Amino acid sequence: MISCSEAVQRLWDYLENDVEAAERDRVEEHLAFCRRCCGELEFAEQLRGVLADAADVGIPPDVEARLTNVIDDLQHLPEDATDHVRPSHKETSNPDGRGGPR
Repeated sequence: MISCSEAVQRLWDYLENDVEAAERDRVEEHLAFCRRCCGELEFAEQLRGVLADAADVGIPPDVEARLTNVIDDLQHLPEDATDHVRPSHKETSNPDGRGGPR
């Protein structure tokens, strides 16, 4: 079975249906038991929807660059990385609701 790192690296291709059947089966096998990665998949699906809806409006260049960096980071996690849990909202949010240290 593939690791969390491998599953996350393949999520975007999986969502685009751009993986071979055997690879799709490995991702689905992992998702069948891993709630963390299911959360990553849900986030990726929602992000795709937001980006698709925003395509008509246009995304400010700085926001698009940050999103591209996040996506690239997710796709290029090291093979041996197994702990990709994001901190809770409380840990990453300022009182004004923006990310970053308090």
